[in-house]
Amino acid sequence: MLILRLPEIKRVLGHRADASVYNAIRAGLFTTGVAIGQRAKGWPDYEAHAVATARVAGKSDAEIRELVKVLHTKRTELNILQGAAQ
Repeated sequence: MLILRLPEIKRVLGHRADASVYNAIRAGLFTTGVAIGQRAKGWPDYEAHAVATARVAGKSDAEIRELVKVLHTKRTELNILQGAAQ
């Protein structure tokens, strides 16, 4: 899995401005970033591609909000699995 920074997220999603990504996060239409440093955030590549694919498929905002919830749940599950493996 790759962790994408904001410029790459904008490219994948087709946004021009940073604010567009953050507005989508506030609206529940994109996942929140994960901490990759003290002052840096990134996003798992599969999350960005899943949301972009849903948009291309013509999914409604309500369907994309549900997808975002599923993606956040998947993060939690991955955390639990990694903790159990250690």
